[in-house]
Amino acid sequence: MIEQDRPGPHAATVGLPKELIDHVRPSFARFLRIEAAGGVVLLLCAVAAVLLSNSDFGQALSAFWDTWLGLRFGDLEAGRSLKAWINDGLMTLFFFLVALELKRELVLGEMRKPRMAALPMAAALGGMAGPAALFLALQWGTPTQRGWGIAMATDTAFVIACLALLGRRVPQSLRVFMLMLAIVDDVGAILVVAIGYSSGIDWHMLTLAALSVVLMRFMARVGIRQFSPYVLSGCALWLAIDASGLHATIAGVILGLMTPARRWVSDTRLYGILRQVVAHPAGRAGSGNTRDRKTLLIAELAARESLSPVERLQMALHPWVSFCVMPLFALANAGLQLSWEHARQPVAVAVFLGFVVGKPAGIVLFSWLALRAGLASRAPELGWRMLVGGGFLAGIGFTMALLIADLGLNGQVLDSAKMGIFLASLCSAGLGLALLLWASRPAGRAPG
Repeated sequence: MIEQDRPGPHAATVGLPKELIDHVRPSFARFLRIEAAGGVVLLLCAVAAVLLSNSDFGQALSAFWDTWLGLRFGDLEAGRSLKAWINDGLMTLFFFLVALELKRELVLGEMRKPRMAALPMAAALGGMAGPAALFLALQWGTPTQRGWGIAMATDTAFVIACLALLGRRVPQSLRVFMLMLAIVDDVGAILVVAIGYSSGIDWHMLTLAALSVVLMRFMARVGIRQFSPYVLSGCALWLAIDASGLHATIAGVILGLMTPARRWVSDTRLYGILRQVVAHPAGRAGSGNTRDRKTLLIAELAARESLSPVERLQMALHPWVSFCVMPLFALANAGLQLSWEHARQPVAVAVFLGFVVGKPAGIVLFSWLALRAGLASRAPELGWRMLVGGGFLAGIGFTMALLIADLGLNGQVLDSAKMGIFLASLCSAGLGLALLLWASRPAGRAPG
């Protein structure tokens, strides 16, 4: 049974007492720092992919990403292209990390209060509905209407990197709001991929996926805390979902939301175990069965379990996802032939307007409706000018936009959609930064 984290009678003699926010703030700050640095690396890789695809190495690079990788047994084969392994396999880790951060914010972070969480959630829903409706209005009845989900998702890394450029000019509440909005956006986008861009559902495989989820819940209930059984079950879940016809990355969202956000060992119990380590005398050299040896092993386990599984997995995976998975995704997917002819195509215009117009309009409208209905509340320093600026920043779409474009479109139309994504992201970043700089100006002194 999970204990409540209340400082024990001896905790004050070891250090200052900690409130819940003191445990959460370092994790949040670390997440923002890595995300901002990852945004810079992601931008460099995207620029490199565009430059390489327009150089003499363009065809060779495209052939490299199309290299088949898998296993063959006679007439049977299982595999896919290198690009598909990145999009379907490695991106599962990205969505796993996104779901972990969503779970942590909802359970431990500032969004644990329902009315505080309602505002970014409502804004995210508006930020998905607005661009999709505008895109469909412009592309209805054409073959490219299948790309309706392209302009729905916000790129978390680029948004956090832009906010980092503003430094202390913007309040912390805006950073929390934008992070939560982007995370909910990403989760919503992968649900759109799973539902709107899947075909030929195999219900037998979905049943196996459900059994994998039940197995993991059973292991958690009986107290299995080693990661290896969950890794094996997670791989089985990924394989079942992939074989079912749904996009395999939905497995990352499921696993992330299932991960416990509460720690197993409280501060009181941890300090008690550590006092036992100090109290025991050292055993004989080379002996592995002494009392102090056993106490040390218990202390090692207690120290590890004083952090929740969500926090431990975040700290372990976040650098790898930000500096390996996302740059590889950019290199494999961001390449296109630069041409103003692509930018003039209707699908590029629809994507551009979806991000630059539909995204901020949907965010502001749904935020106003949630506040007006009394379903949400906002921090005093998070004014409407800040929300509008944040709405434009949310129009920076890259990761999920490229993924959905690759699923829904192909050929020259795909290059046009990519051009729309790039132009919209540049325009949204410029407008969002300019508006937030204007909104953060100190108010002028009143006359007299």
